[in-house]
Order: sequence, then structure tokens, then C-alpha cells
Amino acid sequence: MIPALVGVLAALAAAVAIVDRPGRRRSVAMAVAILLAPALIAGDQWEATQVAELRSSPVLLAAAFVVLGGLAAAGAVVFRRWPVVLPALLVLALPFRVPIAVGGEEANLLMPLYLVMAAGVLAALWREFNGGGEAVDAEGELPGNAAADPGANGEVESKLSLAAPQGVASWLRPLLAASVLLYAVGLFYSDDQSVGLQNLCFFLIPFAVIFALMTEVGWTPRRLRVITMAILGLAVVCAVIGFVEWGTRSLLWNEAVIRSNDFHVYFRVNSLFWDPNVFGRYLALAVTIGAAGLLWAKRPEAVWALAVTITVLWLALLTTYSQSSFIALLAGLAALAALRWNLKAVLGGLVLLAAGVLLFGSFAGGVVKLDLGALNKQTSGRANLVEGGIDLFEQRPIAGYGPGSFSAAFKREVAGPNAPVTESHTEPVTVAAEQGLIGLAVYVALIVSALAALLSGFRKVMPGLGAPRGTRDPARGFTPARAAIFAAFVAVLVHTVTYAGFLDDPITWVLIAIGYSLAFPCRATSAA
Repeated sequence: MIPALVGVLAALAAAVAIVDRPGRRRSVAMAVAILLAPALIAGDQWEATQVAELRSSPVLLAAAFVVLGGLAAAGAVVFRRWPVVLPALLVLALPFRVPIAVGGEEANLLMPLYLVMAAGVLAALWREFNGGGEAVDAEGELPGNAAADPGANGEVESKLSLAAPQGVASWLRPLLAASVLLYAVGLFYSDDQSVGLQNLCFFLIPFAVIFALMTEVGWTPRRLRVITMAILGLAVVCAVIGFVEWGTRSLLWNEAVIRSNDFHVYFRVNSLFWDPNVFGRYLALAVTIGAAGLLWAKRPEAVWALAVTITVLWLALLTTYSQSSFIALLAGLAALAALRWNLKAVLGGLVLLAAGVLLFGSFAGGVVKLDLGALNKQTSGRANLVEGGIDLFEQRPIAGYGPGSFSAAFKREVAGPNAPVTESHTEPVTVAAEQGLIGLAVYVALIVSALAALLSGFRKVMPGLGAPRGTRDPARGFTPARAAIFAAFVAVLVHTVTYAGFLDDPITWVLIAIGYSLAFPCRATSAA
């Protein structure tokens, strides 16, 4: 009861950070959230070996606090001096997970990202309580420091025309906050409170703080170029490492994938990532962003550089053998084509593709007797997981079995204690089984609101949505970035449906934060 109650308090602080305007209250809420989260984990894992070792070694514990605190403080100094470093480091740290034993199992935690986040919160506290808050308008979407950031031509770039979010788009922040709070409240009845608590503290709460930090960045074309180069550059480095793994037939880590490669005719790589599918997701994201730059590029050297980069990343994607990542990439490229050229043509092509798949499925099922067991094998057991998740939803349709409970409930109610795979790799099924119709409604509403926010104003500038050819872009350089963010979000969203992860992936929060900030900039950053 007490852990769940404290979890709700931490979620409330994260919710304030999501919906509030920049200021002292928001910076304090961020600090409270990131302090309560590790305290909850320590309490939950009090008897675990790692926590016991720290409790029995106060000198080691003090040294860890000093080192981590010093690094966070140094990062805060850098971020106050050079604000562009914060979003760049957050983007660079997004994919890197460190294996740590938690609750008797090995968890892959985003430790570098947590450290950058802590430094960002310290910088926000410093700004509000020592350096003075920066000017913001009544909506408080972005701080005013971006107004003086010049573009590539040496002149200050003007931002999108001012507009507050309307209709469905205006519910984005409240729905994000509601998602975190709903997850925390579900801990009171969860069948696996410990796992739910870990998901809340390791993922949802820190990512909510990162969302708040990213919406306080004063976005300019220069800063967007910096993070774009960070994403593409990191993807190329990871691709090269993946090529080395593929060539040497050896992986850096993940014994499960290593054993799997021993029994397959193909060899899957994961580069610096733990999972080939997660590596594939990142490559699909990078290729989508690179393709957006290619579609709007005007300089020949930029076209060639992007074309070469995309080719390298595409070849690396092939080595992952990640079906979900290929589907995600196709979705992202389809979104770009719809925006740049013709939405109706893209939708028509998707309808024809779906019809072809259905016809083939009907033909295969009626003529060659489609083997559902073989289908389950080809999808690595996901067909059974989806079916089992639907069974769990039918048993508790209103509120589900509680956050983090899918594995425990699947073993107990469906597959038995010796089931080899018990993690649902389909996000809607996980939400339905764990949070029922209540959670599913918030999940669907959040997706709709996010899409509406990211698409806001596109009809005026996107030829594929009806804008006349040659229409002057009032965003002056932000439209390609917004198109890239929207397409990347579509790709990640599709990947979560076919694999896993949505709000427990920091990429989702970062894409929404940047896209929302570009769609609805504040008055302080609009004046040239």
C-alpha cells in the first residue's frame, strides 16, 4: 500500500512537470519526481543483493553519490552555458542501456540518459532559483532564450505563426499526465506490483521529466540540425559496429540472441543495443529522419551526404532481420510520401496492399491450409501471446490485472509457470490486459491527440495535404523538421504495435515533445 501511495505522489509530480509552464513550480516538480523514483526502487528492492551491498558499505554509497552528483552538477554548468548541449546529449543517450540486476532478473536501464536528465533538472533549478527565470508568454511553451539564436544565414529565424492547440490536440499534455497517473494508481491492485513499480520509476516518471525538459528548449533551425546530425551520426556508428558483428559472427552481449544465432541459418546483429528489434527500430527512425531531409534538401552536397547515410543505415537494417522494424520504416516513409506528394495516392496504395494481403491470406488458408502453429513459430510465439493477452482482457475487461502484471497473469491464467515467453510484444494487447478498457481508452485517445498535435497546420504547407505548390512556408525551415518528427513518430508507433513499448520508450516522449514545441511555439520565441 505504501509503495503504491508514494508512487502516486511521484506520478503527480511528473504530471505537474508535463502540464505546467516553465517556472519554479515545474522545476521543483521535476526534482521531486526524480528523487522519489530511485527512493521507491530502493524500498522495493531493499533486500536485493545490490541494495544490501550498498547498505552495508556506506563509504561506497557516499562515493557513488559524490561521483554522480558531481557529474550532474558539471552537466548543469555546461547546459546553462551552452543550452544546445542538453537536447543533443539527451538524443545521444536515448538508446544506451546498461544491464543491471533488479528483482532477481537482469534489467537494461538507461543510466546515461538518467544522468543527463538529472543534470538538466539541476540546470532548471539553477535557472529558476539563482539565475532568474527566462521570459515566457502566458502559455509558457518555450523559454525566451531561443529568440536570440541566429540561423545559418546569421539572421534570427522567425518561428511558426503563433497558435494555441485547439480541439483534440489541446488534450495531449493532460493525456500524457493522465497516462502516468493511471499507471501509478493501478499499482494498488496490480498482480505484480514490483514490476509495475519498476516500470513507473525506471521509465514513465523519468521520461515525463525528459518531456518537460525538451519542451523548454528554444528550438531553432540550428539546434534542430545539431540533433539531426547527432541521430544520424550515432546511427552510422552503430551500423558500423553492426557490420563488424555480422562479419565476425560475434555479438557484444545478450546471450539469448547469441544462442538463437547458433540455431538459425541467418545471423542477427544488435550492435550496441540489447535487442536486434530495438536496434532495428532506431535504424528505422534514423532512415525516416534522413529521408525527410533528403526530400526537402536543396544543396547537392546535402543530397549526396543524406543518400549515402541512408544507404548505409538501410544495409545495417538488413542485418537485424527485424520484421517489425521493416514495417515501421515503410510506415514512416509512407507518411513522408503522403505529406510531400499525395495523401490520397498513398492511402490508395495502402488499401491495395491490405487487400492483396487479405486475398493471399484467404487463398493460403483455403488452398494450402494455413498452419496456425507455423504462423506462431514464424512470429516467435507472438501469435500465442496475442491470443493469451486477449483472453486476459476478457477475464478482467474494465481495469485489467494491473500495471506490470502481464507476465505473471499470462503464466498463471494462460500458459503455465514454465512458459518460455511471457512478455507481450504487442503494445495494445499489453495495455488491454494490464489496464483494461480504462487504460485502453486513454492509450487510444493519447495516440489520436499526439497525431493531431503533430499534424497541426500542415494543410497550409504540405502539398500532399492540399497546399498549393510553391506556397510560402511561414515556418522558414521548420516544416521539414516537423515532417520528419511526424513520420518518425508514425514509424515508432507502428513498431510498438508490432513489437512492444510506447510510453516506456524515451524516443516516443522526445518525438512528441519536439513536435509539440514546433507546432505551438510561444510568443517569446516568435519575434525576429
